[in-house]
Amino acid sequence: MTAQVSPLEPSVRRTMATASVAGATTAAQIRILIVDDHTTFAELLTGSLNREPDLCSVGSANSVASGIAACLELLPDVVVMDYHLPDGSGLVAATAILARAPLTRIVILTGDPALEALEQAAAIGVCAFLPKDGSLTTVLETLRHARIGGLIVHPSLVSLLSARRRQHNEEIPFPDLTKRELAVLRLMGEGSDVRANAKTLGISENTCRGYVKSILGKLGAHSQLEAVVIATRLGLVPAQHA
Repeated sequence: MTAQVSPLEPSVRRTMATASVAGATTAAQIRILIVDDHTTFAELLTGSLNREPDLCSVGSANSVASGIAACLELLPDVVVMDYHLPDGSGLVAATAILARAPLTRIVILTGDPALEALEQAAAIGVCAFLPKDGSLTTVLETLRHARIGGLIVHPSLVSLLSARRRQHNEEIPFPDLTKRELAVLRLMGEGSDVRANAKTLGISENTCRGYVKSILGKLGAHSQLEAVVIATRLGLVPAQHA
């Protein structure tokens, strides 16, 4: 998707105006763009960001198209993106942004998560998935600590996904995992990849992949992210807090 910043696009003009009101930022501040079609929410979050000494809002947009355009124009450090936007999914916007600005950190807000959405977010490089009705403190701390290469999923979303899984599937029997498989599983829960996990455990990448394959089979999971969700519900992996 290609987006151009146009002087005729109202949502982009509002973004530019918000950026100029925010004023000059210091090198230590984290510059944040808000992409959400709920005006009141965007305004409240903007005000909250600008009251924090280490955070500042550089603008806002209200759609996939205007969000991409504003991000490429304003070059924020972090984008707070609503999952549901009027012209499509926030993950579509995230994909386009990260293809052009791969160091941008993106935090997705949603009230209705799906496992497929979490898997896609992890694959494209989204840093966090948070509930939109969650606490402001959680959002602010996530913005401060979100890092490329890891995916923070708020425990409430993990719990919701687990509840949905129980409604549609039989309960998974408690898996008989070896100590080494548990160690690999817990590193997976921290968002580390196979290479990093192998290095941490002092084993080869091929051996680590073998453990991952065994873990997926024992948990009845189709992906590492699904395995972490299942393991969190079973208490094998602690819920990762923002």
